[in-house]
Parts: sequence; structure tokens; C-alpha cells
Amino acid sequence: MRVGLLGGSFNPPHQAHRAISQFALKRLQLDRVWWLVTPGNPLKENGTLHELGARMQAARDVANDPRIEVSCLESVIRTRYTIDTINTLRRRLRGLRFVWIMGADNLAQFHRWQDWRRIAGQVPIAVIDRPPQSFRALASPAAKALSRYRLPENEAALLADRPAPAWVFLTGLKLNLSSTGLRNPDGSWKGTK
Repeated sequence: MRVGLLGGSFNPPHQAHRAISQFALKRLQLDRVWWLVTPGNPLKENGTLHELGARMQAARDVANDPRIEVSCLESVIRTRYTIDTINTLRRRLRGLRFVWIMGADNLAQFHRWQDWRRIAGQVPIAVIDRPPQSFRALASPAAKALSRYRLPENEAALLADRPAPAWVFLTGLKLNLSSTGLRNPDGSWKGTK
């Protein structure tokens, strides 16, 4: 089985998360996408982070697709960093082929992630274009360091079968939603009480 992993705070989850997942399912020919709702992002201020249970329920409501599974795995296995989550999944679920899914905004700062080179060496990565982040992402230290492992976009369906490091930059999905833009200054979610 080919599984895409989309990690994040999902604070709040929104239709772009769903659209990215469905886009990845199709373009990467995945069987499932797992949303890994993190207890907290080490690179972000977590003071306005809603309670994990509320984010999980909201994510389930937004996902609304049997191929998208919402998980709080990181809180269960007590991992803080993506590399630890990936290592645990690969060790426990050896028969699955994982692909890490991230937006271009995350590629732009991927070099700041704990053990980012090891992440790239453990699982193939699909980067979803997020204008206007495209140029910044593709000029980032991580993109430059991993440039020789980049697949042409027309080979995206082969990514899950490639040994890491391997990555692809997927274009064509034009959404400009972000969780940051859907939060009020006090951290509450816009459109909710």
C-alpha cells in the first residue's frame, strides 16, 4: 500500500488540506493519505494552538473522504520531530510505502527541520506548489541540496516506488488558503465560536 503522510497542526484544518490530499492521491497514485495532527510544531509558537481533540474532530469533518485518515499518532507514540515519526512508522509498518507530503512553504524552510537530511533519506517527498512560495521554495537550501534527487513532474506516479532520497514538485493546484489566515488574532478560528 502507498501512503502519503501530511503532517501539521491543522489549526484549523481547511479545504486546502483536503484538496492537497486528493491532488496527491491522484498525481502520486496513492492508496491513502494520513493526516498526522501534531500535538505541537517545534518551529512554531504553540500558544494559540487549539486542543488536540478539537483539531482532530475538525480535521475529520473537513477530510470527508474514506481515503484520508486522520491520526494523532505523534501524541500516541510521543514523538516531537518528523524524523522520529517516520522512523517509527517505517519500523512498525514495513510493508507500506510512505511519501511525505508538504507544501512549498514548508520546503522553503525545510532546512530548519530537525534532521531534515535524514528525513529526505528515509522517505520520498512530494512538494505541492503554493504560490507565491514557489520561487522561494525552489531556491531554498534544502531544494538546492536535494536537486539531483528531484524527479520530473511527469514521473510523479513513480515517486512512492523510488528509494529515498527522491522528491517531486507538483504544480497545478492553485489554492491560497492557510491555517494562519483562518485564525483570529486571539487564536480562535474564524467562522467559529
